[in-house]
Amino acid sequence: MVHKMTLQSSKRDEFIEITANVAEVVRKENIDEGIAIVYCPHTTAGITINENADPDVVRDMLMRLDEVYPWEHEKYRHSEGNSASHLKASTMGASQTVLIEKGRLILGRWQGIYFCEFDGPRHRTVYIKVIKG
Repeated sequence: MVHKMTLQSSKRDEFIEITANVAEVVRKENIDEGIAIVYCPHTTAGITINENADPDVVRDMLMRLDEVYPWEHEKYRHSEGNSASHLKASTMGASQTVLIEKGRLILGRWQGIYFCEFDGPRHRTVYIKVIKG
């Protein structure tokens, strides 16, 4: 079964931690071992795994992404004006796969799963698929 999660972002660029949401899907599926695939179907958003203990990590990542991919650039040609969002989303990637063992996500001590918004605020969707194995 594919689980659909909806989010509302509140800023143009932000990371929304969804680790607990993914863990809840794993719990509901009652799978002891397998994988969880977290997928973002948007071209201006992505999914990443990174530190969730210090909020400055997310702040620093967003700052550097904005420096590497500024919102405005004289050579951008995309008519919607959100080329930076597409570049940032491609850098993060559309999905992450997390191992499941003993019914729990295998994440490092400081790791969390994040939905990465780069063209908000918007209503967004994330899909989660848990596969036994």
